[in-house]
Amino acid sequence: MPAVNTVLVVGAGLAGAATAIRLAEAGVAVELVEIKPDLAAIGSGITLQGNALRELRTLGVWEQVQREGYAFDVTGIRAPDPHGTVVAEIPDAKTGGPDLPAAMGMPRPALARILCERATEVGVKLRYGTTQTGLVQDDAGVDVTFADGSSGRYDLVVGADGVRSWTRRALGVNLETRSVGMGIWRAFGPRPASVTRTDLYYGGPSFIAGYCPTGEDSLYAYIVEPAQDRSGLSPDEQLATMKQLSQAYHGPWDEIRETLTDPSRVNYTWFETHLLDEPWNRGRAVLVGDAAHTCPPTIAQGGAQALEDAFALTDLLLTRDVLDQDLWDAFHARRHARATTVVEASNQLAQWQLDHVQGDIPGLMRSIAQLTSQPA
Repeated sequence: MPAVNTVLVVGAGLAGAATAIRLAEAGVAVELVEIKPDLAAIGSGITLQGNALRELRTLGVWEQVQREGYAFDVTGIRAPDPHGTVVAEIPDAKTGGPDLPAAMGMPRPALARILCERATEVGVKLRYGTTQTGLVQDDAGVDVTFADGSSGRYDLVVGADGVRSWTRRALGVNLETRSVGMGIWRAFGPRPASVTRTDLYYGGPSFIAGYCPTGEDSLYAYIVEPAQDRSGLSPDEQLATMKQLSQAYHGPWDEIRETLTDPSRVNYTWFETHLLDEPWNRGRAVLVGDAAHTCPPTIAQGGAQALEDAFALTDLLLTRDVLDQDLWDAFHARRHARATTVVEASNQLAQWQLDHVQGDIPGLMRSIAQLTSQPA
């Protein structure tokens, strides 16, 4: 029998939803709470590498993901010149196996909806608009109170509640989240026919300008600049700033720029990073996904690493008889070094750009592809 019978998962992102689905499929009673009021509030667009798609297939949602996302196997490199000249077309490693695409773009709300529908289908009790407000544990379980006044007792609490994890703070885990030194403008909008893959423009007034198709009719576009305080800008000023920065980039960017008309679909955030040293658990509570490790999306492995956390954790919970130190040691052995390698590589790519250094990007990308091609 599984090592746990009742589990609370905090956060309905990739790590949380995948954990809930895997455990509920095996007969574990799972409650999943999400502080956001609905799925539409969960982000704009996401790039999923092959190793993420491999895990999504195991969750039983590949057909829906394939139908609603946009797959591609090549990344283009374009110059910041008047024509957006293609200077390289790089085949992406199929880290999920030869029968899956190398990468896929998706709207985050669509992916969240697919996963949460699957969670409900397999018996997860899903609650929106609330989160935990108190956590007290003993050797046998964890007592939790919630913002809506309810309470419960669980064998295990999984904190999948993101970069600013409340669970992490409640457990007394001190973790410094720092700025990488870059800020990113993101916009979600319609996909021009000329956009059939991710293209990256290096140079010009910004570090990177790029885009990723997320469906037959959608994409997200982004521009990465030195991190700065943009909080004083109104929505209209944010839109105008992103459009102004995009003027240096051409080719499909000329079409994308014309579609940037809705200020509500533009946002600006800083790249941040942190990495929690092991252990990621404190007794019967454990941190996964961005709550434990986060990094800039320079390798687009954030979603995949969150899913890998979920799969490694649930594999152990479902194949061990007891929640003991041996289980936690096995979990950390599977996840800590691998996540560390991905975080460090992502930060290295960002640092090379910040320092205007021509590092061995192909070699670094190959090493990450080799690592992630093997299941976690």
